[in-house]
Amino acid sequence: MFSFFANMFGYLLNYIYMFIQNFGIAIILFSIILKVILLPLSIKQQGTMKKSAKLQGEVKEIQRKYKNNQEKINQETMELYKREKMNPFSGCLSSIVQIVLLFSVFYLVRSPLTYMKKVEKPIIDNYINEIKEEDSNANTAYPEISVIQHKGGEDERVNLNMNFLGIDLSKVPTQSNNDPKVYIIPILYVLTTFVSTRMTTKMQEKNNTKKDIIVENESKELKKETEEVDAMAQANKSMSWLMPIMSVSIAIIAPLGLALYWLINNVLMIIERLIIDKFFQPKEDENNV
Repeated sequence: MFSFFANMFGYLLNYIYMFIQNFGIAIILFSIILKVILLPLSIKQQGTMKKSAKLQGEVKEIQRKYKNNQEKINQETMELYKREKMNPFSGCLSSIVQIVLLFSVFYLVRSPLTYMKKVEKPIIDNYINEIKEEDSNANTAYPEISVIQHKGGEDERVNLNMNFLGIDLSKVPTQSNNDPKVYIIPILYVLTTFVSTRMTTKMQEKNNTKKDIIVENESKELKKETEEVDAMAQANKSMSWLMPIMSVSIAIIAPLGLALYWLINNVLMIIERLIIDKFFQPKEDENNV
C-alpha cells in the first residue's frame, strides 16, 4: 500500500522537479501542495479535538452520576454524542491518513529513482552492484541515494540535483562527520518538532482548563480520576522533551532529503494550527476569549 502511494506521489514530485530542477525546492513545493490538499481534513480534525475535549467534562459528569450502573453510563454517553452530532471514532480517519502519508513519503524520498524518476529496476541494481565493487564503503542503507551520488554525473536517468542552499541532500549526517553543514537541517527539524509538540500540549491544557468541573466535596473515585489526569498531563510534558530526542535520532541516520521534508512539514503544521485556531475557532470559544 505504501509503495502504491509513494509511486503516485512520485509523479507529482517529479513533475515539480522538471520545472524547478532542484530536489530541495521540489520537496518544499510538494509539501505545500499536500498540506493544501489535506487542509479540509486538518480543519475537521482540530474541530473534532476541541469538541471532544469539551464533551469530556459532560462524560465525566455522567460517569460520576451513574457510577454504579455501567449500562446507563454507556447509554447516556452515546446519547450525548448523538445529540452533539459527534462521532467518537471520527479521529481515526485522520490518523490513518497521517500514517499512510508518513510511510509513503519515506519510501519516496528514500528511493527517488524508483518512485520519482521511474528508473527500471535492472538499471538500478546494475549500478548498485558496480558501486559495491568500486567502493566497499558505499552507502548500503540507502542504495538509490548511493547511485545518485556515484553515477548521477554519468547517466542523466539517475541524476538529481540535490544541492540545496549549499547543502547536499543526498548525504547522511552520521556518515558525513567532516561536513558540519549536514547538521543544520536536522537541528532545525528538532527545534520545530519541539515547538509543534509544545503547541499541541498547550492546546490540550487549554481545552482541559475549559472543561474542568468544580466539586466541593470530592469522592474517592473523583480523587483517583484527578490523579490519573495529572499523571497523563505529566506524561504529555515528558513527551514534549522526548520527541525532539527521538527526532534527532532519526534525522541523523537518514538522507537529508527526508529530514528536509519533515522540517518543512513541521513548519507548515505550526502555521496551519495557528491559522485554524485563529480563524476556525468555535463561537463559544470566541465568546470566552
